Order: sequence, then C-alpha cells, then structure tokens
Amino acid sequence: MALTMLDKSAEKKDTSKWASDIAAEFEREAKNPNPCVGSTLLSENERTRVWMIRLAPGERIGFHRHVLDYFWTSVTGGRGRQHVHDGTTVEYSYVPGETRHETYGKDEFKVHDLQNLGDREMIFMTVEFKDSANKPMTLPEGVRPQAAA
Repeated sequence: MALTMLDKSAEKKDTSKWASDIAAEFEREAKNPNPCVGSTLLSENERTRVWMIRLAPGERIGFHRHVLDYFWTSVTGGRGRQHVHDGTTVEYSYVPGETRHETYGKDEFKVHDLQNLGDREMIFMTVEFKDSANKPMTLPEGVRPQAAA
C-alpha cells in the first residue's frame, strides 16, 4: 500500500502568522514558481526526474512547487519543519526508509519548504513522474547535471 502525507500526522501544527522573511519568500515563489523540488537534480530522462535533498542541522531548502506525481524516501531519518501553502507550519519526524507517494490532479499543486530541526544531516530522495496530470515545469539553466566528460 502506498502511503501519502495524508496518512502521516504532524507532531506539531501551527496556524500562526509566518515570520516576515518566510512570508516574503513565499510571495516571491508565488510570482515565480520554483520547480526544483530538491537541492540537486541527480538524473532526468523522458519519464522521471530524480532529486536529492541534503540538509545539515538547521539548514533549510526554500519554497518549491510540486505539480507532478512523485514519491520521496527519507534516507537518514530526522526531524523537519515545513511551511505549507495553506498557511500552516508543520513538524514531522522521519525514519530511514520511510516513503510517501503524492498525486496531483490537473492544476493542483503543493508549495512548501523544509528545515532540518535535528542534530545530524537529513537526506531525502524524490522521484517525479513527468507523465502526470500537469506538465513538468521548466527547470532553470544550470540545474541539470552536466554529462560526464
């Protein structure tokens, strides 16, 4: 059975107003959607994009937009905080190997960030499926890995 984030309860959920720098970054993303759902694009072909997120303790990956069906796997486990486009701030703990699948209908999306709240590096792998209800967003120049020489 494929679990989704709807199957995962937040350990902490807050609807308080975000700090001004977080709110401003969220507004910038809304005007210029960020398709980079990881910190490094490891691989891409006609069907998939494979991303990695590596966050040192306290480090944060900024707001990014999910429009494609995808799954993520927590490689190391850890504890993280997300600011989500519905205005909530949520905190979750992850265990190594935990995997969640997400699906989006036409014109549906999710925007969020992720901060490592733990005391060790947190690593996630994310695989996006290009054959989804929404078209893949164009990646910025320089994101794609260079071919090996």
